[in-house]
Amino acid sequence: MAAGAAELQRLQWRLEELERRVGVGDGACGPRKVADELVKVQVALNNIAGKRERIKILFKKIEDVIKYLDPQYIDRMAVPDAIKLQFILAEEQVIPSRAALLEQVKNLQPILDSASIQGVPDHAAKLQRLSQIHIQQQEQRQNLTDGVKMLLEDYNKITLLLSKQFVQWNEILTQLEAAKEAKPAVE
Repeated sequence: MAAGAAELQRLQWRLEELERRVGVGDGACGPRKVADELVKVQVALNNIAGKRERIKILFKKIEDVIKYLDPQYIDRMAVPDAIKLQFILAEEQVIPSRAALLEQVKNLQPILDSASIQGVPDHAAKLQRLSQIHIQQQEQRQNLTDGVKMLLEDYNKITLLLSKQFVQWNEILTQLEAAKEAKPAVE
């Protein structure tokens, strides 16, 4: 009973606070009461509803509409309490580990609130610029690698050709030396 009286007192206080904020008074008639204005609106709505059959039906179904708009309505319909209990009991073994993980997240929350993490959006532009520089450097590296590869291939070709030329010159020189040694012996 005391809880009901406390609730009534709290509602009265809220209504008075609302009237103080909204009701500015119109001078001659004194301050307007929000409750009086709400009664006038209710009477006007009832008069309108009395004239229109569709609105009468709508007023009768407002409670159902409010019940259906409640986000927990579908949960109550879809999942009975017995199934919720079974689900909790089935998860009984992993609940302590999840609680420990939540505690760990709670303990690490100051790190997420640190200036370093808060400054990440500021560093995004710098990171983007560095990424572009990195891509350019990769392209330059690829070009240099291709150039060095081509130079090494040319060097290998030239070295091979020079080696073949030296072998030919050596054979010719050997033949000439052999012919020169054979000529004096004939004379």
